[in-house]
Amino acid sequence: MGRLFGTDGVRGIANSELTPNLAFNLGKAGTYVLKKEKERPVVLIGKDTRISGDMLEEALAAGVLSMGGDVIRLGIIPTPAVAYLVRYYRADMGVVITASHNPFEYNGIKIFKGDGFKLEDETEDQIEDIIVRDIDINSHIVGEKMGKALDGQENAQLAYAEFLKAAMRKGEESRLPLEGLRLVIDCANGASYKVAERVFRDLGAELTVIGNTPDGMNINDACGSTHPERLQNEVIKRGADLGLAFDGDADRLIAVDEKGRLMDGDKVVCICAKMLKAKGELVHDLVTATVMSNIGFHKACAAMGAKVDVTGVGDRYVLESMRKSGGIIGGEQSGHIIFLNHTTTGDGILSGLMLIKAVRFLGRKASELSDEIMSFPQVLKNASVKNENKNKYAKDPEIRSEMERIEEEMAGSGRVLIRPSGTEPLVRVMIEGPDIEEITELAEGLAMLITRKFG
Repeated sequence: MGRLFGTDGVRGIANSELTPNLAFNLGKAGTYVLKKEKERPVVLIGKDTRISGDMLEEALAAGVLSMGGDVIRLGIIPTPAVAYLVRYYRADMGVVITASHNPFEYNGIKIFKGDGFKLEDETEDQIEDIIVRDIDINSHIVGEKMGKALDGQENAQLAYAEFLKAAMRKGEESRLPLEGLRLVIDCANGASYKVAERVFRDLGAELTVIGNTPDGMNINDACGSTHPERLQNEVIKRGADLGLAFDGDADRLIAVDEKGRLMDGDKVVCICAKMLKAKGELVHDLVTATVMSNIGFHKACAAMGAKVDVTGVGDRYVLESMRKSGGIIGGEQSGHIIFLNHTTTGDGILSGLMLIKAVRFLGRKASELSDEIMSFPQVLKNASVKNENKNKYAKDPEIRSEMERIEEEMAGSGRVLIRPSGTEPLVRVMIEGPDIEEITELAEGLAMLITRKFG
């Protein structure tokens, strides 16, 4: 068995790679580790709308209960809601059953500690060691020592919605700070399909909602942050001021300005940082971003007098760096954006609210603020590889030689970045430069080479 935990929990095709047995063992082992500090730990369980969520929830809950932990079922709810609610309920662990932006046949298990942050590598290793070595850990949990399960769905939705509304209302005079705003939101047929509408309507927005009819199989299907085309059309059709697209578990945001043009995570972070800077609230004048952030993003941050702390790709690395530096805003192009002064993880709905607050505070249209961030063209191509081969490209002489050739050809006017996906059997090839046709051809060629050698 390979390593269970990737960069963002445990993922795989449901009932094939991520089986009920594995979910049961994760619940059991995770609770065993918790019991070293508390005799009867409380574990929250939330999920997105995938058809496999019920199966995995039952198995995971059974594992927790078999170890004497109590379970509070949160039902369908965004990942960042669980990160908030684990603190709200003073629980010991929060678990989300989701595969985020991936297709419906995938699922995953993300785990948060009682403080709302994701597990450290050391704790993941303890849980994994118990499962891999098949250690018997619950032979004495019988009778009254077994756990109980409670239903907390309605209270959970309400508590999370109130947290989001309070974040938006902070510093606002009106109880309806979105009054007069025409807004379109795309919930990706995922975990936000109830709570997002509730929040934006309660705050006074004139709202159009799409991607809010989940059937267990249409999550992220031609909708949401990875497929924003319908949202773009709806924004133009409705004459909306802004469009917001979330992914399946609502920890990402991709925005659309009033002209129907995309605003990626780079632009959202930059605009929100500009608001914080103007208010004197940008701690250490610092913004955190990954190696994927655009050259234009760096120039825009410099123009506002902010420094950029660059990390590896993945929201866990952004968060890790922010906690060390004291920064309060950071994120990725993909739309994982962390406002550490509000919460402990990426939150798509919160990010949308903060973007709206920034647009209104700065007194400009979304398109005008977006246009101030001049982005170099970037092309991202995926090379399909076998999972066990995802890291072999780095030591391959032919691939290294081709990368050097491309960088020489671009003569300092662009860059090449190759990295393995943390969640899928892919290697991602990104090339940035002034000529879109040239970098597209180069990226496609390099991705094909990697696929041919390691697919």
